[in-house]
Amino acid sequence: MTEPRIYRLTIPVSDIERATSFYSGILESPGERVWRNRHYFRCGAVVLACVEPGAGDDLGPGSEARVIYFAVDALDPIMQRLRQAGAGHVDDAVQEQAWGERSFYAQDPFGNRLCFVHESTTYTGGDFTE
Repeated sequence: MTEPRIYRLTIPVSDIERATSFYSGILESPGERVWRNRHYFRCGAVVLACVEPGAGDDLGPGSEARVIYFAVDALDPIMQRLRQAGAGHVDDAVQEQAWGERSFYAQDPFGNRLCFVHESTTYTGGDFTE
């Protein structure tokens, strides 16, 4: 198995338009609106995802929490290791998102949300339309 790599960090914002303006200014990049309430900015190898919870996207329990996205080459072994390590929560099954990612969510023992995505399906912006 290859090393998991962080490729996206999600931060909650209360106003997607204001967040887009703010991050566009400081990052000197317009970024890309990838969903009604999601705007992505490429920061090297990692995507900063600004998300306005409750505006058409449910981030699930604890939606105010940040989400760390890991790209991995196999989902089932990670799911098993999370359960063995005492994760606070692990989804029951892998889901396919509307934008094509095959993934599942988990929570570490401290309440941090983690998402594991099969590396062949990672979405970093560009081709998805509603």
